[in-house]
Amino acid sequence: MRFVDEAVITVEAGDGGNGVASFRREKFVPFGGPDGGDGGRGGSVYVQADNDTSTLVDYRYTRRFRAERAKNGRGANCSGRGGEDTVLFVPVGTTIVDMESGDIIGDLVADGQRVLVAAGGDGGLGNTHFKSSTNRSPRKCTHGAKGEYREIRLELKVLADVGLLGMPNAGKSTFIRAVSAAKPKVADYPFTTMVPNLGVVDADRHRSFVMADIPGLIEGASEGAGLGIRFLKHLARTRILLHIVDVQPIDGSDPAYNAKAILAELEKFSPTLSKLPIVLVLNKLDQLPEESREEWCAHLLSEMDWKGPVFKTSGLMSEGTKDVVYYLMDQIELQREREVEDPEYAAQMKAFRDQLEAETREQTIAAKEAYRELRRQQRLAGLLAEDDDEDDDGEDGEAEVYYVR
Repeated sequence: MRFVDEAVITVEAGDGGNGVASFRREKFVPFGGPDGGDGGRGGSVYVQADNDTSTLVDYRYTRRFRAERAKNGRGANCSGRGGEDTVLFVPVGTTIVDMESGDIIGDLVADGQRVLVAAGGDGGLGNTHFKSSTNRSPRKCTHGAKGEYREIRLELKVLADVGLLGMPNAGKSTFIRAVSAAKPKVADYPFTTMVPNLGVVDADRHRSFVMADIPGLIEGASEGAGLGIRFLKHLARTRILLHIVDVQPIDGSDPAYNAKAILAELEKFSPTLSKLPIVLVLNKLDQLPEESREEWCAHLLSEMDWKGPVFKTSGLMSEGTKDVVYYLMDQIELQREREVEDPEYAAQMKAFRDQLEAETREQTIAAKEAYRELRRQQRLAGLLAEDDDEDDDGEDGEAEVYYVR
């Protein structure tokens, strides 16, 4: 199944049923009076988070959803049946945005959380409502109201406490395989990871967090090089970034230069995202002679002018990975406890995350527009066929996002 993390759909709620003008006609009741029933309420459209749904692929091909119209009222004061609601199931971590106003309708971060996106129309009134002492035979009734119509954008961002960042082949997938049960593809060529992978990392019994493996960045990603910045938005909901650096790149490049290039691309994409806590991991130490490891790592840190936390690991051999896991677990728990105990800090963090969400959304939309313009220019230049059916959103891949232990 294809991995799709964004879709634009239209939703339309059902119209309300019409009220009716009716009069009671019964033997031996010569003046029965009005008895027209009300119309039912139209069905509404809801979006609900579901742990069993991992991708928005269903909404890439079916883009119009409509709830049922309600039934009209009837005589004998019978109201019309209400329309059936329509519920759209999406992955946990989906944000719903109104396309016209740009407002966020809802942010689904828990399984079962439901948001109303289009309200059904109210039913019309039967003539019973219009009888009075001066109008005993009203023939007035009203039509049901129209259901709401909206065009909305569904945006999926994976929910993870820790996000892996680094160059292609830095060892991110190997690292997440070493510390969790996730099994992303690992190979000796760049861009092995094409979609985000999630793994649940167990530090101790009843102590765990979620880690996200994001496809690698390269220098110039903010201008579209490599896979560009398409997946960086998935880091917007993480608490900590784990920057994996290959100490001995297979292409012979300078690891310090590579690390600084990644941080620069992060800053270009989102200055707010670059303010998240970053932990540096010098990976693939098994490729260095044991006697020169410390000296080489000290040289790299000096070249990077790195002042933050740093760990030295070998993901392939699972060396040093436990120390990283325990450190991350402690930092995550400290953040969670402080948010509970300090309302001011919790408010600051919420404002920071709101700003980060808005910034990453703006950058992602801009990147998609730039991609579409590039495709258009390529078609005009004859580099692409007019009937090229490649998805203009550049969504591809053959995997889903899922959590495993």
